[in-house]
Amino acid sequence: MSRTVRSCFLTLALLLVWRAEETAEACSCSPAHPQQAFCNSDVVIRAKLVDRQEVEVGNDIYGNPVKQIKFGIKQMKMFKGPNRDIDAIYTAPTSAVCGVSLQANGKEYLITGKLKADGTMHVTLCDYIDLWESTTATQKKSLTQRYEMGCDCKITRCTSIPCLISGPSECLWTDWVMEKAVYGQQAQHFACIKRSDDSCAWYRGAAPPKKDFMDIEDP
Repeated sequence: MSRTVRSCFLTLALLLVWRAEETAEACSCSPAHPQQAFCNSDVVIRAKLVDRQEVEVGNDIYGNPVKQIKFGIKQMKMFKGPNRDIDAIYTAPTSAVCGVSLQANGKEYLITGKLKADGTMHVTLCDYIDLWESTTATQKKSLTQRYEMGCDCKITRCTSIPCLISGPSECLWTDWVMEKAVYGQQAQHFACIKRSDDSCAWYRGAAPPKKDFMDIEDP
């Protein structure tokens, strides 16, 4: 193999590595506890997906058309967001750039996302999206009463033991180390609530938390 050919192969390999790294960086995020997703989102809704289409939303810096997937939705309930109905959500066309793959088959979803300056709602793989039928009773209750009470708290995800927190305003999320599941018991049945002394602790159940309560041992 000549030096020129080897140089071409090396250049191509470097370009492929650079492109892979660029793509990885384009969609990089850690799983978020449903409460974190609620607190960090502009919009949280329960909605039914009714149709799907690819649309052009403008041009990139080179003049090429930018395409996105537009899901027409029927909003069933808004838990957080603007004082109006959302009739569509937008996402990137592929998962490589954080696009979400959903089925517009009339299924109802719990959807969190961001509002753009033009008022449209956008979702990515970094947002929390799940079938409404898979949402637990505690999560449904927390969407209206619990999660917002803990938005000043910080949920720290533990991925390996030992797990550390930096202060009393943090709740340690241990689903991964305890159950080897991203969304285990804490994600499905617990909310991180601020107490009267400004510390935070996990709370389980549908009844309103007492003014003061002890940290729950399970989990």
